[in-house]
Amino acid sequence: MTQYQIAVVVGSLRRESFNRKLATAVVKLAPPDFSFTQVRIDDLPLYNQDDDANQADPVKRLKSEIAGSSGVLFVTAEYNRSIPGVLKNAIDNASRPYGQSAWAGKPAGILGVSVGAVGTAVAQQHLRNTLAYLDMPTLGEPEAFIQATDGLFDKAGNIGEGSKAFLQGWMDKYVAWVKRHAG
Repeated sequence: MTQYQIAVVVGSLRRESFNRKLATAVVKLAPPDFSFTQVRIDDLPLYNQDDDANQADPVKRLKSEIAGSSGVLFVTAEYNRSIPGVLKNAIDNASRPYGQSAWAGKPAGILGVSVGAVGTAVAQQHLRNTLAYLDMPTLGEPEAFIQATDGLFDKAGNIGEGSKAFLQGWMDKYVAWVKRHAG
C-alpha cells in the first residue's frame, strides 16, 4: 500500500489557535495510508531576495519537508481579510529562488476556521490565487469556511458531532485529490 505523507501548514502562531486545533483534529479523519506532519514556520526569517543564494537553515528545512511530502494541507486564519503574514512569508521563502519552488506540483487542500460567520472565506480565496501561481493543484470543492462555535471540537479535541460528517466528506475528497495528483 502506498503511504502518503502530507505537510500541514498552519497559518497562525497563536498557541491556542482554532486553526491549529482544526489541523490536529481533522487529520484524524484520514485513512491509515495518510500521515500528517505540521511543519514549523515560526522560525523563518522574513523573506529577502538577497538571501536566495544562501538560504537560512529553517528555510532549507521547510523546503525539504515540503519537497518530501505527497501533498500540502493549509489550515489558515484570516487576518484583515487575507492570509496571515507568517503564512505568506513561509510561502515566499519556500518558493524561492525563482525556479526552485518546493510547492510546485504538490496537491493542496485549504481549510480555515474563524469566529466570524464567513469563516476564512476571503483568506482562502487569496491563498488560492497564490497557490495557482505556484502550480499547486488545489482542491476546489467542497469549500470549508468554518465558524468557530461551541461544539466544533469535543472535550478530547476531536471534531464535534455537528461538524464531523461535513469534515469527513471534505477529508475524503482531499484524500482522493492527493491520490489523483501526487507524483
